[in-house]
Amino acid sequence: MLMERDRSVLVLVDHQARLMPAILGGASVLDAAVLLAEAAHALGVPVLGTAQNPAALGPLDAQLAARCAVVLPKTHFSAVPDGLIPALQAHAPRRPAILLAGCETHVCLLQTALDLHATGAEVTVVADACGSRRAEDKALALQRLSRAGVGLVSAEMVVYEWLRTCTDPAFRTVLAQVKARGTAG
Repeated sequence: MLMERDRSVLVLVDHQARLMPAILGGASVLDAAVLLAEAAHALGVPVLGTAQNPAALGPLDAQLAARCAVVLPKTHFSAVPDGLIPALQAHAPRRPAILLAGCETHVCLLQTALDLHATGAEVTVVADACGSRRAEDKALALQRLSRAGVGLVSAEMVVYEWLRTCTDPAFRTVLAQVKARGTAG
């Protein structure tokens, strides 16, 4: 089933200032997350963020936070015990398709995805917008999520499925974001 923007909400998990430099390929991971957030904004898809222990790890990346309806601070590794479900109900009602991207893939992202999936939510993880300090940890987390029934996609898969056609009024804006991906820094 293709993703539909009218059914989608994007949750950005812990792409934080002090954490991103430690993430393997952190610049690329952040780049994919920014693409998602910008495309979501252009297409009217709600965006929420989380920040793990922000006093220690800093805030959510400013580019991402600027696109979030809310950024939930959390102390649990999963965002669910710290209020993610009520935040989704408040900021993205009637949007059953939850797209997740974040860090670390094998800790906070994994636990959030599995907790949401356990509630019966329709969860999809955007793999290239996720990162861990070690490649093996990310790979194992993605394998585990797939086995659990969580969908895996790429950022460009998401944005083109949200668009559906080159005649969409937002196509040129989103295409410029896709083309700009990876050229900064």
